[in-house]
Amino acid sequence: MIIQAELVVDAQALLGEGAHWDPEAGRLYWVNIEGKQLRIFDPGTRSEKIYAFEQMISAAVPAAGGGWVVALQDGIYIFQEDRPLKLLALVETDISGNRLNDAKCDSRGRLWFGSMSMEDKRGAGSLYVMESQGEVRKVLSGISISNGLAWDDSRGLMYYIDTLTRGVDAMDYDLDSGTVSGRRTVVQFPEGAGGPDGMTIDGEGMIWVAHWNGSCVSRWNPHTGEQTGKIEVPAPLVTSCAFGGGQLDELFITTARVGMSSEELQRWPLAGGLFKAKTGVTGLPGNAAGQIRG
Repeated sequence: MIIQAELVVDAQALLGEGAHWDPEAGRLYWVNIEGKQLRIFDPGTRSEKIYAFEQMISAAVPAAGGGWVVALQDGIYIFQEDRPLKLLALVETDISGNRLNDAKCDSRGRLWFGSMSMEDKRGAGSLYVMESQGEVRKVLSGISISNGLAWDDSRGLMYYIDTLTRGVDAMDYDLDSGTVSGRRTVVQFPEGAGGPDGMTIDGEGMIWVAHWNGSCVSRWNPHTGEQTGKIEVPAPLVTSCAFGGGQLDELFITTARVGMSSEELQRWPLAGGLFKAKTGVTGLPGNAAGQIRG
């Protein structure tokens, strides 16, 4: 199965990331990390609302009390329109050159998020989870670029990507306690495929992985390690994906243009855009953040 993605917004985002579909609002939330923007796309009007921040923003998920829980460069905050940012937790402020990266919630509303070095230091990042009381717990350390997150509650599994491993890991997940165990690699990217970045999961338990420097999103069976599909994207730096639309059968895809040369931008003029593709399968809805008391 090979599908062609179509352009939705020619955003020219430096580092588009963090796609999250809100089924209640019928809108897609995504971020431009280096542009310090939260972008909200309305498919009905094909328009966007953009919020600007003073720090890099790497993820935004709807919050139970309204607004969004956002991962900024130095920590986790609540953002509500026309209100001051509310700090929930500062993270890694003692580690120079680190910032937060991809973040998602499990079905209990816990926020999982990771960190990475902006100075290309390997193993300088970690994976964390924020509980409902606002407590932040470190789950994994020695992470290079913390990225994709997905859960298969029916099988008690959590999937996770540290990009520089060039693979997707699975962990046994206890939903009641929010703990993981038995980390193992279930998908390994072949040479020349780029690096695994953001990720989502469909209703059949198959995972969809964005290829940084690979111009595509690939579909994998994580139980066999077999690639079963591909969405070609007219941009080399593909960063994240999320199922959306009224039937959850459209895959929204974010891309970047950071670091590309003028020649590369001539070849890939739509780099940094927001794309979508009809997949023929139904995804799982993204989870909102629970009531977090910071």
